[in-house]
This record gives sequence, structure tokens and C-alpha cells, in this order.
Amino acid sequence: MPSQQFGRAVRRLREERGWSQERLAEAADMNRSYVGELERGIAMPSLQTIYKLAAALTTTPSALLELCEEEAA
Repeated sequence: MPSQQFGRAVRRLREERGWSQERLAEAADMNRSYVGELERGIAMPSLQTIYKLAAALTTTPSALLELCEEEAA
């Protein structure tokens, strides 16, 4: 499921940086519980959310989505 793949990709990048969900949420100007829902694949991100998360994780939206595709393999 695409939302689960996206969630795994976000979690992977967050953990590589040693960040908590709270720190990522603050950096992306989001609610921590929403970040948790994204990582668990419960919520489907909007395009705006993808851009905010990519900026917070110092990557590009396309690189984040590419990582999402790798999680599917």
C-alpha cells in the first residue's frame, strides 16, 4: 500500500538523522500524532505534506518519493 511505503520511507530518513517524531513534526510544522499516523501508513499525505516533510528532512520531494518506491521493492 503506498501510504505504508511512504511511512516507512519517512521513518527511515527520520531515524537516520536520530530524530524523534516530535522533532520531525516541529521541523515540518506538523502535529506529532499526524507524523505517527503517516509513518504507520494510516494517513495519506497531501502534496503539501510531502513538500514540508522533504524540506524538514533536507531532501527533495522527488527523492522522498523515490525512497518510497524503494520501500515497495
